[in-house]
Amino acid sequence: MPLHVVVVMDPIGSIKIAKDSTFAMLLEAQRRGHALSYVVPGGLSVAGGEARAELAPLTVRDDPAGWFELGPRSQRALGPGDVVLMRKDPPVDEEYVHDTQILGLAQRAGALVVNDPQGLRDMNEKLASLEFPQCCPPTLVSRDAAALKAFVGEHGEAVVKPLDGMGGRSIFRTRIGDPNLNVILETLLDGGRRLVVAQRYLPEIVDGDKRILLVDGEPVDYCLARIPQGDEFRGNLAAGGRGEGRPLSERDRWIAAQVGPELKRRGMLFVGLDVIGDWLTEVNVTSPTCIRELDAQFGLNIAGLMFDAIEKKRGPGRGTRDFDKAREQSASRP
Repeated sequence: MPLHVVVVMDPIGSIKIAKDSTFAMLLEAQRRGHALSYVVPGGLSVAGGEARAELAPLTVRDDPAGWFELGPRSQRALGPGDVVLMRKDPPVDEEYVHDTQILGLAQRAGALVVNDPQGLRDMNEKLASLEFPQCCPPTLVSRDAAALKAFVGEHGEAVVKPLDGMGGRSIFRTRIGDPNLNVILETLLDGGRRLVVAQRYLPEIVDGDKRILLVDGEPVDYCLARIPQGDEFRGNLAAGGRGEGRPLSERDRWIAAQVGPELKRRGMLFVGLDVIGDWLTEVNVTSPTCIRELDAQFGLNIAGLMFDAIEKKRGPGRGTRDFDKAREQSASRP
């Protein structure tokens, strides 16, 4: 039964399709015959207690010269028959939270939202890993500069970063005696108004920051090790890291087994774990990437695994006919 797939994402005209996991999902949905709609940026709203979206029919193709076409816009309620892919990038700011609240209304009306809106609000990507302390390196989260300095002193070398960053932005490596440590903390803490994460520096980063993808709680068999280049200590692809695919290690699978069941329980259908050496450092739930790189290197279809899970959750009889019915009902309302 074809589904109606609605995507909430950053502007589609500015993505890099060779690396964009949301684009991989859209290609797979279209290949399966599902109808696609694009939520115009800023197009979520609430009227009469209903979650509504300004939508444009979407067609995609794997062509860097022109990868999408949009049809005429319309506005309607979200509900039965809709599968909503919430794929906006961080930061999880007020506007992001408001969008998840609107999508919570859509969920209660019968839409399947991936990932679950409450889970997106609850699981800050830096803090979520700390719900699994057995998997994590020594970590401190604090607004107290003295406590953070003491942590660096205890461990000799540490990485400090904000709670709401992505792509390696504002991540600092520091050590005992670093003359810049005070100003680093002043910058990140913003006068004690912001929480900062400090983690013991893991020298295994030279071998890569591994991205492990989970689909409905189960790990994909390969991870992408993002290896720092030149004089850069960050492995993030956005910071110039080189992506190298690898099979999961026994420890990687143990971490996935520790984390996966709880993420599945919370409705986190597509998640990226960041692992350095033997240690979990982040749980990415907003817009995890690396589908296209792993697909290309190993002949996988990770978005296909995701849509297998989505189609299983929707079950028979919950497809585009529900979408057409909901559209007719929405149009008949004053």
